[in-house]
Parts: sequence; C-alpha cells; structure tokens
Amino acid sequence: MAEHKIIVIDDDPTGSQTVHSCLLLTGWDLETLLEALHDPVPLFFILSNTRGMAAPQAAAVTQDICRNLRIALERSAATGHAIQPLLVSRSDSTLRGHYPLETDVISEELGPFDAHFLVPAFFEGGRITRDSIHYVRQNGMDVPAHETEFAQDSTFAFNNSYLPDYVDEKTNGKVPAAAVQRFVLADLRAGCLPRLLALQDNACVVVDAVEPADLVAFAQDLRAATAQGKRFLFRSAASLLTALADLPAQPVAAGAMARLVRGGKPGAIVVGSHVRKTTEQLERLLQEPGLAAVEVNVDACSGDEGSAQRAKILRQAAAAHAKGLDVVIYTSRSERRFADQATRLAFGEVISAFLMEVVRGLPEDLGYLISKGGITSNDVLSSGLALRMARVMGQILPGCSVVACPADHPRYPGMPVVIFPGNVGDADSLALARRRLRGQ
Repeated sequence: MAEHKIIVIDDDPTGSQTVHSCLLLTGWDLETLLEALHDPVPLFFILSNTRGMAAPQAAAVTQDICRNLRIALERSAATGHAIQPLLVSRSDSTLRGHYPLETDVISEELGPFDAHFLVPAFFEGGRITRDSIHYVRQNGMDVPAHETEFAQDSTFAFNNSYLPDYVDEKTNGKVPAAAVQRFVLADLRAGCLPRLLALQDNACVVVDAVEPADLVAFAQDLRAATAQGKRFLFRSAASLLTALADLPAQPVAAGAMARLVRGGKPGAIVVGSHVRKTTEQLERLLQEPGLAAVEVNVDACSGDEGSAQRAKILRQAAAAHAKGLDVVIYTSRSERRFADQATRLAFGEVISAFLMEVVRGLPEDLGYLISKGGITSNDVLSSGLALRMARVMGQILPGCSVVACPADHPRYPGMPVVIFPGNVGDADSLALARRRLRGQ
C-alpha cells in the first residue's frame, strides 16, 4: 500500500505556521525532494516564493517544481517506496496570490484531479469562512475580506469576499460563480463523504470553517475519500494543514523557546514587511529596553550608496551585539507608489538583496534571528542563510514558526529563526516573540 504524504507548495514560507517537525525546502532538485519524500514526518513544504514574482515567473517555477516532483515520486516508487501525495497549494489567508494560475499549473502537471478546494480559513490569524464569505477579524469584528487593506493589494487586488464570486472574478468567468460547489458548516458537521465521492472533473469547491473542529471533521472525510481513490488538490491557508497532518504537541513549548537560543546571546530582528500591522508591531517593539534600532533607507540600497549604508549598518549591529543588545534592522516606513507591478517587484528585489547582504554579515555568534514578513522570510532562508532545507521546531506565537539552521551551517549552526508573517498577531506580538527568546 502506498504511503500518504502531504506535499505543500508554499508561495511564501509562512504556511508552516500551524505545524511542526516537518521540513521546509528552499530548493526542489531531485536529491532534495527524495530526501523529503522519505522523511518520517507526514508532510513537507516546498518554498516557491511565487507571491513575490510576476505571473509568468510564478507559472514557470510552479511547473518546474511539479515536474521534478513527478520524477521524484516515480523514482521513489521504482525503489519500492510508493507514495500517494496529497497536494496543497498554500497561499495567503487574505486571498492574495496567483490563483488560479498555480492550481492550473499543478493540475496540468500532476493531475487530473476530481476537485480542487479553496479553504482560506486561518484561525490563528483571525480568518474564518462562514456561508462561503471569507472574513478577517479586525478590532474584534469579522470584516469581509474585500473591505480590508489586503483587498487593495497593488498586485493581488480583489472585489469579492463571497468565495464563488471571488472564483468567478479571478478566473475571469472561466469558472462562473454558479458552477462553484459550496461546503458550508452544516455540511461539514453532518459529514460530507458522499459529496466528496461524487466530485469529478476538477470541480471547484469552497469550504467553510469557523473553528478547528470544522476542518478536523472535513479532513477525516477527505482521508476516507482519498482511500477510495479520489484525487484532490487544495488551495488553502495554514489551518487545513493542521487538520490533515494530525500531529502531536510540538516538542518545544512556545514559552520555552529561549532554550534554543545559541549561548543565550543577543539576536537580530529584520523587518521588511510594510503592512499596517507590521508597522504597529515595530513601533511597539522599539519601546522595549535592551534594543538598538537601525533604519534602512530604502532609497539608498544600490550602488555606492548601498555599499556605504550596508557597511554602516553592520558596524552598528556589531557594536550593539558586543554590548549585549538585540538589534532591530527595519526598512523605512514611508509608503511607495509604483507605476506598475513590474516596477514594484523590481524595487522589492533591490531592497531584499540589500537586506540579505546584511543578514550574511551579522555577528557569527548571533543568538537568534526574527524575520518579519513573508517574502523577507523566504529570502532570509534561501539567500541570507543559504539553507537547502530546515526543520520546523514549532510556533513561538500562534502563526509564527521557529525553524533551526542545520548543525553544519557554515556561519550560524543551530541558530533558531522565527518566520513572522507580516499580517499576523496584535500590536504586542513582535515584542512578545523577542521577550520569549530572551527568556523574559
């Protein structure tokens, strides 16, 4: 009998924010994929970072991942280790991302599927779906997602929170709202196995969820359906993965993460995200004692100006570290407007490349690193730290994963790295994560 493995193609590295012990892959060569397929933990993540790419590049990367994955699965089966994958296209819980492009590519390369499901609920971040309307909790109120700042994203804007209409909008009518099947709360709680078994021809299904028990019940029915041969694809946020993987408690409790810090040394917090919540959290963090704040002028990150600014920042970071201070390195907060998406992405790439050069030059005995922002975190793992893979230790806060650099890392062996999404937590959360790492 084939072994089941949950394989998550993650458009930024924050999808592991509800699970632990699994591998995050920053590359998808055959050797790396085979190692992950044979890992004993029942899921792993492939970090595509496609949310930070233009559509053609996102399609090409997703296609490359799928083709390598197909070969890896075939090779594994040929050696007597057959694996039945459960494929998840993990994306943002506020509906931003390359949909339906990524699920279309996965279907073309690894299909056919009987259905693909949209399950954007992310309870730890205050995102739920009720009556097929997706909500974002803000100031204690459940606000339809299209009424939030996330729907005004310059790259992934949308006008509908009612998910059938969202699908119609994003597919330009290729999948009309009337063709979208809805699994509402009553369906999940009564059991939906008969409906799952009846799905075919890559039906589009949107799924309600307001509490973890809803997805636990859904996952049980999904496992029963796949055991009977159904093939499903998921476009989801992180909470579905918790239900699918059904893992035990994480090995290191959130309040005990300080024991992972190398030698009890001070650390660094790198803040790249520009969403309003991040700015609020940064302002609160900078009120804490024991910190040195270093601002990055985003208009001086290239050429000779960039070299001079980078050298200055690294001197400041080294001096703060020698005094036992944590250093906060953050991009200037002024809002930028861009003529088009390509210009915006190009600007972001320059800033990210600058920040990664800074990460590579931080003190070698750094105790820990917090990376604030999804794309920033992906670049920290893949470029700044040059990790081929890393293992998730668990969450230090709801929605915020801690991964460990491998013991043989050339600069930061064993260093814990917090992946902190831009839009997760309340105003105090970033400060709280830092306090927990310092054992305060």
